[in-house]
Amino acid sequence: MTTDPAAEDASLREAADELAVAGQLPRFLLMYKFAIEELMTKLRILSEEFDFVHQHDPIEHITSRVKRPEAIKEKVHRRGLGSDWVSAAGALDDIAGIRVVCPFVSDVYEVARMLTAQDDVELLRTKDYISRPKANGYRSLHLIVRIPVFLSDRVEKVKVEVQLRTIAMDFWAAVEHKLSYKYRDSVPPDFAGELSAAARTAADLDARMAALHERIR
Repeated sequence: MTTDPAAEDASLREAADELAVAGQLPRFLLMYKFAIEELMTKLRILSEEFDFVHQHDPIEHITSRVKRPEAIKEKVHRRGLGSDWVSAAGALDDIAGIRVVCPFVSDVYEVARMLTAQDDVELLRTKDYISRPKANGYRSLHLIVRIPVFLSDRVEKVKVEVQLRTIAMDFWAAVEHKLSYKYRDSVPPDFAGELSAAARTAADLDARMAALHERIR
């Protein structure tokens, strides 16, 4: 069996890169974990204080995640951001993610307003899929924010994607994800139409529940 010296060198370089990355990853991803914890604390404070003042909690529940190393690497390579994917990952907006589920659409915008009004929360981008839903019916408010994380030897500005949606929007998105994953290779012909119709039903439910909420108030 013959070997290709160039290919062998490339393989060795790739192995060395993997070892280098492995050493960087724990601290690299730790920054995003800390950023999530900072934002989760802010959101919990807003939730409790708003409930105390207005007798209404604008946040139903919050979840969070840090993207897995393999998923970060795959996305960096897919977008052609370079071979040093730990450095290139800074170009991604969704390594750290928080999902905020609210009772009503008005709560979504109010929580977004209160969060981005804080001095140390820098709003980079907003994608409003509530006022302008995606073609498949997806509705949510996406914020890309950047906050300072105070480490032992420096301060890092870390990006986090915050998705805010209602309970109805969250239910639709969760089921849509499961169905799309299941039928990825054999999507029924009427699948898109049914999803879009279900999204309109969810939007109508949001509107009706908001109207009832206003009547009670």
